[in-house]
Amino acid sequence: MKYNYQLRVSPEAAAKKELLKKEVSRHSGIGVSEITHVEILKRSIDARQKEVKINLQVDVYVAESFEAKDFSLPDYHDVTNKEEVIIIGAGPAGLFAALRCIEGGLRPIIIERGKDVRSRRRDLKALNIEHIVNEDSNYCFGEGGAGTYSDGKLYTRSKKRGDVQRILHLFVAFGATRDILVDAHPHIGTNKLPAIIASLREKILEYGGVVKFETRVTDILITNNEVSGIITQTGDKIAARNIILATGHSARDIFELLDRKGIEIEAKPFALGVRVEHPQELIDRIQYKCDSRGEFLPPSPYSIVKQINGRGMYSFCMCPGGIIAPCATSPGEVVTNGWSPSKRDQPTANSGIVVELRMSDFGKYGNSPLAGMNFQKSIEQKAWVLGGETQRVPAQKLEDFVRGKVSTQLPETSYKPGVTSTDLREVFPEFIHQTLKAGFVEFGKTMKGYLTNEAVIHAPESRTSSPVRIPRDPGTLEHIRIKGLFPCGEGAGYAGGIVSAAIDGEKCAEGCIARIKAAH
Repeated sequence: MKYNYQLRVSPEAAAKKELLKKEVSRHSGIGVSEITHVEILKRSIDARQKEVKINLQVDVYVAESFEAKDFSLPDYHDVTNKEEVIIIGAGPAGLFAALRCIEGGLRPIIIERGKDVRSRRRDLKALNIEHIVNEDSNYCFGEGGAGTYSDGKLYTRSKKRGDVQRILHLFVAFGATRDILVDAHPHIGTNKLPAIIASLREKILEYGGVVKFETRVTDILITNNEVSGIITQTGDKIAARNIILATGHSARDIFELLDRKGIEIEAKPFALGVRVEHPQELIDRIQYKCDSRGEFLPPSPYSIVKQINGRGMYSFCMCPGGIIAPCATSPGEVVTNGWSPSKRDQPTANSGIVVELRMSDFGKYGNSPLAGMNFQKSIEQKAWVLGGETQRVPAQKLEDFVRGKVSTQLPETSYKPGVTSTDLREVFPEFIHQTLKAGFVEFGKTMKGYLTNEAVIHAPESRTSSPVRIPRDPGTLEHIRIKGLFPCGEGAGYAGGIVSAAIDGEKCAEGCIARIKAAH
């Protein structure tokens, strides 16, 4: 027999099979010796009370053997000689669109400006150590997209957008741990995600798809308001009647190309701010309300949302046991982001702390569709100058920032290129600076001990989401005027992370499949 129970247990009991069986027995009245297996279906941490508990949903097997579910891949078939679909971008949206195309009998041709996932590492090292920005291969561009080397979080609130479980099951089939199906906030980790991304690519190639690395799209060919192909930086022309545009939120050259060609795009609000780093032990003490979290609790995350004078300020992409990384995509700018390895075992915790922007905030950039992008770019370029015209970032201790005091000394942080003591008032417009100052005071009231000079602010955190939306028909998912062009994922303004981007990639692939079937 199999029974399902909801349990609330200690972290140690959740971690040890025999202790968990005893907890199940106590809860259900079933003898420990009768329980053959306890399978954890869902797991979350409840740290609201002084004693931290783990909430579990479990299946309990009594006098019945347990067989782990096999997460097999869909039934792919060779598409070498099938109609081709160009997919611009090999991030999660592009890769999952390609797999869905293969399922639907179409041949995906992935065009990726960056390098394969392994080769990207050399350029990331050059960025971190030598401050060299490769415009085509960096933390944002390359196989796997921005998520591959900037954390691998799989948590999404986008349940209405599509089948989240399908995406998670596919990740497991490609090598992710089954924990991502269990944890309330699933996370693969930057150290493990590259191998999974490579497995996705190998499967695409195995069934007849094509992946072209180090190939930048310089033009999209359009005839009578319908796509007919692309031109690459080498002048090569690749023809196709359907193009999935999945270039990510930092492909500014693509936004500029669409604007030049008169293809409708629109500025959209986003959020911008800083990345704050604390000692992980300090965050653990605040969140778990104990001197030490012990061996059975993971490094604690945090999430805060405040309204400051009618404007939202919130934590974003929080990385427990993580590292701050340089995420510029062009020389002459600095950008921060954060990531965690799978074990989240670094001594520091970091989070983006960002301020909600409105269209009216873009000021002198006017009504241009690129207004938000140019506003974003101006802050990144100013930070580059203030940081010393290298990949060092302007930084300030947190309490000093709130008090308006320039930090005389800064500790070494996890940000490898280094930090430069700066009055961050010089980086941001006054409304952002004042919102951050007031907001951190409120953060300190919610999390006692958060507002401390043990924390260091790094500026800016500016690539939270795309500053542009590419409008599309809600039914066909094609661009509102250009037939066969499917704006997709984060860069088009329709996703906000790995899972939601993958879901949107699948949807756009299904749009291509439907369009081709209708034409036949």
